[in-house]
Amino acid sequence: MNDLPGYLVTGLGTGCGYALVGSGLVAVYRVTRVVNFAQGAFAVVGAMCAASFLTALPHGVAEPLAVAVAALVGLLAGVVALATDPRSALIVTLGLSVFAYAVEVLVWGDQPRSFAGLPGAVTIGDARVQTHYLLVIGVTLPVFACMALFFGRTGTGKALTACASNPYAAKVVGIDVRRMGLLAFTIGGALGGLAGVLVTPVQQITFDADVTLIVNGFAAAILGGLTRPAVTLAGGLLLGVTQALVAGYGNAAHQTDIALGLMIAVMIWRAAPRGNRGPVEEPV
Repeated sequence: MNDLPGYLVTGLGTGCGYALVGSGLVAVYRVTRVVNFAQGAFAVVGAMCAASFLTALPHGVAEPLAVAVAALVGLLAGVVALATDPRSALIVTLGLSVFAYAVEVLVWGDQPRSFAGLPGAVTIGDARVQTHYLLVIGVTLPVFACMALFFGRTGTGKALTACASNPYAAKVVGIDVRRMGLLAFTIGGALGGLAGVLVTPVQQITFDADVTLIVNGFAAAILGGLTRPAVTLAGGLLLGVTQALVAGYGNAAHQTDIALGLMIAVMIWRAAPRGNRGPVEEPV
């Protein structure tokens, strides 16, 4: 029990990374109804770029630049994916994630990458926790607050929400639905890149790390039906803490099993008959 506070903070930090990846999935799906399985690749690109940029640029410059590159990759992925219908786009994004493997190995090789984060450690109870986990939490929470303000208070955010609610009506009132879709992919790329930049100092990233990230990010996002960023944050935190406790008190090899089990349980619950409660509309 003395190690419990450490496991909780570590789990919250890890869960924030999952939530950022999941929120990128949500941003794309809300607007385009495309499940973007290339989302994990954006995180890997952001992490790898940050590791490379830090060889020549200082902290505070390299990381935002890496996030910008990931956002650009997200935009390019959107151009390809939105050239077809949502069902076909799912396969396209899977193909893009596999293509990203080849590019990443060609550019950065197949060895794990990492870089220094916030130095030091803090004592919580009787446990020592890397300070960088607190930075991950401290950055993620304001990002989600800004997302809520963006979608709820800005004209562009409301246009994105309108596309999610009724694309046809959005077109009628003059909203460019395709451009909004490309913006959603760009936001997804930025959120994925931010996740990669934040978690790499405490978890080494390899070219195929996107599998773990997308599985856990999807598990977090599916709790809110791929439409609710706030629930995605809660799902990511719950998943991260649960995995940290399992790794600390049990077997770390079962961490991915937890994410898969959570996804299956939620999908079964959503597919179950709802009796006389009538249809349930997903909030946007």
